[in-house]
Amino acid sequence: MKRKIPEVLTDDERAALLEAPSTRYPTGLRNLCMLRVMLDAGLRVGELVNLEPRDINMTSGKLHVHQGKGGKDRVLWLGEDDIELIGRWLEVRPRGKKLFTTLKGGPLDTRYIRAMVERVAARAGINRRIHPHLLRHSFATDLLRDTGRLDLVQKALGHSSIQTTSIYLHLVDGELESALKFFRAGPVTAPAI
Repeated sequence: MKRKIPEVLTDDERAALLEAPSTRYPTGLRNLCMLRVMLDAGLRVGELVNLEPRDINMTSGKLHVHQGKGGKDRVLWLGEDDIELIGRWLEVRPRGKKLFTTLKGGPLDTRYIRAMVERVAARAGINRRIHPHLLRHSFATDLLRDTGRLDLVQKALGHSSIQTTSIYLHLVDGELESALKFFRAGPVTAPAI
């Protein structure tokens, strides 16, 4: 079965998306944290809303995803900037079981996160539909570009089959095509005799 090649954020879109939330307000800080976790750990929306504070080791950056899709657990890591941002959110977040909550401490709905991503993308001036799974695709593509290791992408995403993960190879193939079309694109000249 042929699979659709996923869309991903450009570097400029990613930067604009992360600059859009205002961290002066608790909701802006929370929303930026959620965007960063989706972009830097490749979480699904359902995994994001189920995170609890105990799932992140604030010293090592270790992130434990419990009962992801297919009931599988997996371990990921967040960078220092992400941990620092989450630490700021933990200082102001209302009490509640989940890491990311409403301002009253209740759980967030996945529909809220989908709408928030679209709203923030529009505020960032991105003129196409941006959704949370596109952030996951962007994470996977960036990880593959940086490492060249499809098996690491598979593990990070929690895919059972490498076939599922292989859709990201087509994105990198497109980059190879572009690079090769312009590789030594100058006029061909015969050597002087």
